[in-house]
Amino acid sequence: MSDRFFTVSKCDRCGRELPVRVISRFNTDTLCPECEQEERRHPDYLKAGAAELDAVHRGDLNFPGIDWPGKNGRVK
Repeated sequence: MSDRFFTVSKCDRCGRELPVRVISRFNTDTLCPECEQEERRHPDYLKAGAAELDAVHRGDLNFPGIDWPGKNGRVK
């Protein structure tokens, strides 16, 4: 079974072609560099990263994330 991350050709958020790909910290979206930068500027970015790290420490290597609240939304 192949991992979707390695086969997807367009950004899950904006639909741009993927010259490089990154996984979101908020969910399992595959992102282009522009959407990754938008995500990094989100006020809940550190919260999403901390939740992912906590999940890994608990042994959850398939953590789905805390969900992308959108550019102007906030994580509950």
